[in-house]
Amino acid sequence: MQTSLRGIANKARRERHYRFENLYGMLNEVNLRSCWPLIKKRAACGVDGVSALDYEKDLAGNIERLVDGLKRKYYHAKLVRRRWIPKGGGKERPLGIPAVQDKLLQLCASRILGAIYEQDFLPCSYGYRPGVGARDAVRDLTRELQLGVYGYVVEADIKGFFDNIDRDWMQRMLEERVNDRPFLRLIRKWLKAGVLEQDGAVVHPVTGCPQGGIVSPVLANIYLHYVLDLWFERVVKPRSRGRAYLCRYADDFVCAFQYKADAEAFYRVLGKRLSRFGLELSGEKTRILRFSRHARRDSGRFDFLGFEYRWGVARSGKACVQRRTSRRKLRASLVRFAEWCRTRRNWRLDRLFGELNAKLRGYYNYYGVIGNYGSLREFYTQALRILYKWLNRRSERRSYNWSGFHELVRYFSVARPRITERRNTQLMLPGLS
Repeated sequence: MQTSLRGIANKARRERHYRFENLYGMLNEVNLRSCWPLIKKRAACGVDGVSALDYEKDLAGNIERLVDGLKRKYYHAKLVRRRWIPKGGGKERPLGIPAVQDKLLQLCASRILGAIYEQDFLPCSYGYRPGVGARDAVRDLTRELQLGVYGYVVEADIKGFFDNIDRDWMQRMLEERVNDRPFLRLIRKWLKAGVLEQDGAVVHPVTGCPQGGIVSPVLANIYLHYVLDLWFERVVKPRSRGRAYLCRYADDFVCAFQYKADAEAFYRVLGKRLSRFGLELSGEKTRILRFSRHARRDSGRFDFLGFEYRWGVARSGKACVQRRTSRRKLRASLVRFAEWCRTRRNWRLDRLFGELNAKLRGYYNYYGVIGNYGSLREFYTQALRILYKWLNRRSERRSYNWSGFHELVRYFSVARPRITERRNTQLMLPGLS
């Protein structure tokens, strides 16, 4: 399939207005089979109760029947099983779990769409794309604010983005690049698939895209590419008196402006722009704030992708953009860690500490940016206190005192806080070099 995708990508890059045909025919046995290794085998089951391991037992037969259903036009998307997971602050967010055969088909379709639209997406888009991620967005935003002449930041949040995507607009956006009606009808089926709630009720939302579906991330990026990215590049920037900058990760985005008038003008029209496409801004999380090296005392601070950004002074005496773990994210991480300790306190110690080190390394790999050692140290200290508490609840008798616990930590070489961001990624920024 890689050769086919490469050909599609090259065609899309050369001809920016070309509309692709015959994509439905690429959903064949060969391409579906090549997608199978990318399916998570331990993921939760869909409404049919069939796990990936069960599906794999007769993989060839299942794929053959799936392709036959596509050719004969009797394929139907199954209901999406919805689960609610904690979001922080007492809130929950929905997670859709498609059936295995739908996951496989969506993965194949998303790779085709990705090959086309990756040539169109702008550099300001970072979420759910190959080769870039949240840490890249954090790095580039920091560099732009540090080296740029920006004085104001618009912090925005879209309320219930995945639940409010307008399907008619989604169809029109896809038709800009896709001229294959069976392929578009297939995507429409996934968007219109009913949802099975935890209480057994079946609902059929008239808007939205199931959050958790494999095809959902690329569809979300396509939607916001037309709604926000292109509009900002072609309308907002040319009409601004000074410099303007957009950084978007999925439905989270931050905009920086040189002048207050440009920021206010953008803030006034942003809600109208989004409402045209069925989206709504969260009033609580959308605001304009002063953010300038020349007015550090009056500058505010904002959160983006788990980090808090603010202006400060480096040891060299120069102004620099400082980052630390968002206080809300730090608290949420500790709550999740406490729950992890509670449910695993009776594991064998080698297994427990092995998984603990994996969790800590993952935490440092994301939050270990230059200047954030203090937050890493706070998380590490609090995490050890939580672990000490739950290890002493393995039985009715207390298992460890602090001296014995620290010996245990040294014995299992618990990963200590460390900065994982390389200094050259900051291009030797003032105050960070």
